[in-house]
Amino acid sequence: MTDNSLVNDTATDATSDNLDNQAQVTKTYSQDEVDNMMARMKGSLEKKLLKPYEGLGDPTELRTLKEQAEAKAQADAIKRGEFEKTLQDLAAKKDFEIQKRDSVIKEYKVNTPLLSAAAQYRAVNADQVKALLSNQVRLNTEGEVEVVDNSGAVRYNDAGEPLDVNDLVREFLDSNPHFVASTPSTTNSKSSIAPLSPGKLDISKLDMKNPEHRKLYAEAQKAKA
Repeated sequence: MTDNSLVNDTATDATSDNLDNQAQVTKTYSQDEVDNMMARMKGSLEKKLLKPYEGLGDPTELRTLKEQAEAKAQADAIKRGEFEKTLQDLAAKKDFEIQKRDSVIKEYKVNTPLLSAAAQYRAVNADQVKALLSNQVRLNTEGEVEVVDNSGAVRYNDAGEPLDVNDLVREFLDSNPHFVASTPSTTNSKSSIAPLSPGKLDISKLDMKNPEHRKLYAEAQKAKA
């Protein structure tokens, strides 16, 4: 009986120990305990994360300063954009003034001389001659007139001097006589040719638009027949 009682007591003690262990394992925490643990954990994390910035002040203040810096950067960008637009407007105005100045200079140094030369050499339509030749005349960087060829190279006369506007117009009209107005029939023109006999007539000097010259030409052809 004694042995059985000892066994039972031992079993009872083991069971009691197991129940105590289970009670320790399944121990629960109150809400206050949980809140305290979370607060301690949060405090520890904040302290760890904010330690490098301890000398910079309050995080809220830092956030405010950051927002202010961003707002200032945006305002500066807007001002800079307006300044750049102002510069662009000034550049466009300057370009317009330069173009206007160049237009006046070209009118004075290119178009007017072309018209004047065309009229001097009896062009039928001086404006048409000017339009046809204006692309062969330009102003160089010094503002001087240059006569150029189709490739843009400056042209020179037989003397090695730059071709001028008068030379260009005369050359054009000589090569295109249909742009030249016919010489009016006058007494002088008749007397300079009429005394010549048909056989001695210089046909190259006749103006076939002149009725009197055409008559002389017809007479010269009959004399040859």
